[in-house]
Amino acid sequence: MVRAFCLRSPMMTDNKDFPQQSRETDIEVAHRELTRQLTRACVLEVTARKLGNVHPEAEFDDLNVEDFLRSSAVAAPWFAKSGQIGVGRAVWGGVSATHRAVGTNTNLGIALLLAPLAAVPADKKLTAGIPHVLDALTLEDAHEVYAAIRLLNPGGLGEAESGDVVQGPTGTLREMMRLAADRDLIAAQYVDNFSLVLDWGCGEFQEWMRRLGSTNSRPAEDHWEIAVIGLQLRLLSEHGDSLIARKCGAKVSGDASRQARRVLEQGWPDTPQGEAEFDRFDRWLRGDGHRRNPGTTADLIAAILFATLRDHSPTLKALNQVPLPLL
Repeated sequence: MVRAFCLRSPMMTDNKDFPQQSRETDIEVAHRELTRQLTRACVLEVTARKLGNVHPEAEFDDLNVEDFLRSSAVAAPWFAKSGQIGVGRAVWGGVSATHRAVGTNTNLGIALLLAPLAAVPADKKLTAGIPHVLDALTLEDAHEVYAAIRLLNPGGLGEAESGDVVQGPTGTLREMMRLAADRDLIAAQYVDNFSLVLDWGCGEFQEWMRRLGSTNSRPAEDHWEIAVIGLQLRLLSEHGDSLIARKCGAKVSGDASRQARRVLEQGWPDTPQGEAEFDRFDRWLRGDGHRRNPGTTADLIAAILFATLRDHSPTLKALNQVPLPLL
């Protein structure tokens, strides 16, 4: 049962007997705020009732919302340290903490997206800072990430990909991601300076929020969730899903794209026809033992939500006001 959830900060006190604990340093304050943003992005992503994914009203046989909430709580503090400890170490730390907490893969893709974004200095916009972060990635970062992949052994890796992971990297993390960029949207972000997330994705999400706010046809507190689902449909319609392609093949990923487009063409979320197509598409994605789960799209949405929380003030207030489900 999903109950209240919050990221507990270290206890602070003004007691004169403990002066060393009475004031946070600037670094601690920045880490706490970054951890809050990262956690909120992950929790909002899994809370939205998206098609085919785990959410509060739909779980898998081996995964539920509480697994994702626990994962975000233990992993976000690691991602928030990536600027100090390195992207690869932050991915490894977050993934291994998650593995200890829930024993399964809930956030490898999220880790690969959020750790480099979180490494951008606080005084720079993500679009300005991410190229330097990616250029500075090292062979050691790649070794740390490969270790995280081996720990989780994610589903859908082909024989060549599995062999590459076992053998270890031969270049920097960015160089290794370039080798997979033509078949994996997360890897492609390392090549394209996260343009799908920071340019297209943030713009698309904000356009959904603007459109919903201008119609006044739905309660304002519902806008964020509809916007997230709309973003999911647009991502699927334009790009398919890398996890679906790995598990089921490019044709099935293409089928997912066509069905997402049809949901939108039928007028979702404003028409009965659109709602009917939405329900049918959701059932299709959840069939075959959830093999068609659009997991890469969910990871990209978490990254887009983090970027919005960090850099986009017009929608920041709406996202910060969403009450979070709690463990």
